[in-house]
Amino acid sequence: KLLSQLFGDRLLIANATGCSSIYGGNLPTTPWTQNADGRGPAWSNSLFEDNAEFGFGFRLAVDSLAEQAAALVRGLGGALPDELIAALLAGDGKSDAEIEAQRERVVELRRILAGIDRPEAARLATIADYLVPKSVWLVGGDGWAYDIGYGGVDHVLSQRRDVNLLVLDTQVYSNTGGQQSKATPLGAAAKFAIAGKEIPRKDLGLEAMSYGHAYVAQIAFGAKINQTAQALLEAEAFPGPSLIIAYSPCIAHGYDLAQNAVQQQRLVESGLWPLFRFDPRRGAAGEPPLKLDSAPPRRPVREFLHQETRFRMVERMDPERYRRLVAESQRQAERSYAVYKQLAGITVPVEVQQPDAPSSGAD
Repeated sequence: KLLSQLFGDRLLIANATGCSSIYGGNLPTTPWTQNADGRGPAWSNSLFEDNAEFGFGFRLAVDSLAEQAAALVRGLGGALPDELIAALLAGDGKSDAEIEAQRERVVELRRILAGIDRPEAARLATIADYLVPKSVWLVGGDGWAYDIGYGGVDHVLSQRRDVNLLVLDTQVYSNTGGQQSKATPLGAAAKFAIAGKEIPRKDLGLEAMSYGHAYVAQIAFGAKINQTAQALLEAEAFPGPSLIIAYSPCIAHGYDLAQNAVQQQRLVESGLWPLFRFDPRRGAAGEPPLKLDSAPPRRPVREFLHQETRFRMVERMDPERYRRLVAESQRQAERSYAVYKQLAGITVPVEVQQPDAPSSGAD
C-alpha cells in the first residue's frame, strides 16, 4: 500500500509468484488502481525463479526507450523550441515537483509534434512518456529472494542499474504450504523442519551490502513506521540497485494478526530483526554507510518466540530441544546486533582528488 501511495503514478512492478502475486492479480478485483489523472501502477507477474531477471528487463526496456526518445528530441532540433529541448533533456529529477514539470513539458511536446509531418515526430509521440522517470520495483517473498530466485537477485544487485527490490519476508514458503526457506529463523517449526530449524536465517542484507554500491534496508513497519517510509523513499531516490527486506507477518506464524504491530515491536526489541539503512552515498561523504535504526536488544528472545505457534510447537514436542534452541537464538540475536553495531561505526576511505603534479617546464 505504501509503495503504491508513494510512487504509484509511475510505478512498474515485476511480481514474483507467491502470496503477493495472488492478492496482486486476483481478478476480477485488484488492489491496484489509478489516480484522477488516469495514472497508476503497471503490474506483471512472473515465476519466482526468474522474477529478478524479468524485472531487470523492465529497467533495460525503460532505459532504452528513454534514450530513443531523447535522441529523437535532439534530432528534431530545428522543429522544436530550443528551450523545450533543453528542459526535456535535463528533466530527470525524481521529486514530485520535477516529475510534474516534466509531464507538462511532454504535453507541450506532443502538442507541437502533432503539427510536424515527419516519421521521427510520429515515433517520438508514441514514446514521449519515457522522458518522465519510471520507478521499477521487483516484488516477491523470501522463497524467491533467498532461495529459488536468489541467483537472479544477486545478479541484479551486482549491477548498477536503477532497480528496487522489495522482499516481503514471511520467513517461510507461505503460498505453497509453509515449507522452510533460508529465511526461516532458528528454532521455528515448518514443513521439512518440523522439529525446529537448526541453523539461523540467511542474512540477505549483509550479503547485499558486501557489494558496496547497493542501497540496503531492513524494515518492520509495526515497530517503526517512519523508518519504513524513509527507507522506501531513500531506495527509490538512490541511483542504483536498492534492496528492502520487509518483515511480513503471516498467518502461518500462529498468532492473532490483530496483534501484528505489538509482535513486530517484540521482534525488533529482541534483536532478532535489526532495523538498518545502508546508503553508499553516506560513505562517499565520509560517514559510515550503515545506520542502525533500532536500539540494542532489550527484550529476551523467548518473549517473542513464546507468542507464536511455530516456536511453541517445538516446545510441545521436545521441551529440552526447545530450551536449547531458545538459548542459541538469544546468542544469535546478540551476536548479529554486535556485528551490525560494529559495521555502523566504520567509515570507508574517501577518494581524494590529487593535485596536478607541478610542471617541470620541459615539453
